[in-house]
Amino acid sequence: MQVELLNDQGQASSNVDVPETVFGRDYNEALIHQLVVAYQANARQGTRAQKDRQMVKHSTKKPFKQKGTGRARAGMTSSPLWRGGGRIFPNSPDENFTQKLNKKMYRAGMASIFSQLVREGRLAVVDSLKVDSPKTKQLADKFKAMNLQSVLVIAEEVDENLYLASRNLPNVLVVEPRYADPLSLVHYKKVIVTKAAIDQLKEMFA
Repeated sequence: MQVELLNDQGQASSNVDVPETVFGRDYNEALIHQLVVAYQANARQGTRAQKDRQMVKHSTKKPFKQKGTGRARAGMTSSPLWRGGGRIFPNSPDENFTQKLNKKMYRAGMASIFSQLVREGRLAVVDSLKVDSPKTKQLADKFKAMNLQSVLVIAEEVDENLYLASRNLPNVLVVEPRYADPLSLVHYKKVIVTKAAIDQLKEMFA
């Protein structure tokens, strides 16, 4: 199959052949949803913690007498039924949120995302993306000329100049194929892939 090849002005100058096994898959919404959720879950540190009734700061004094008030009897203000009391089943700081995904499912999900981006016209190919110096303005002018505001660039190699020039641009992310993640692919409005990176994507996800 073919995908449009963009020139320096962001216009489709011609088409380039891409592997159908990566860019021509059927759309699998359930698998993509599972892939994105698992990616976000695996990024969680799981360091949150809550206190039970033993840990909260409280007095052991009985808040009011047992009988005669008309209220339910209470022994301590640390009761989970009280405001400011401890939790019955608190979250532990070593909670594990990781979700397992088979390699076959991951590859199929990523290929499904790439294929849907092609169908929606959100993915294009460029010959290469290089900057002569680590200047943010130079790369910003290049994206402005191509009419790109929110863009994920997948380059075959991210050298120091390209990394330094792109890291301070909002809504711009430049990565190598091995660092392409499902959340970024879904998030950015436009995905630009260099010609040399297509072979790497084919090797990873075909």
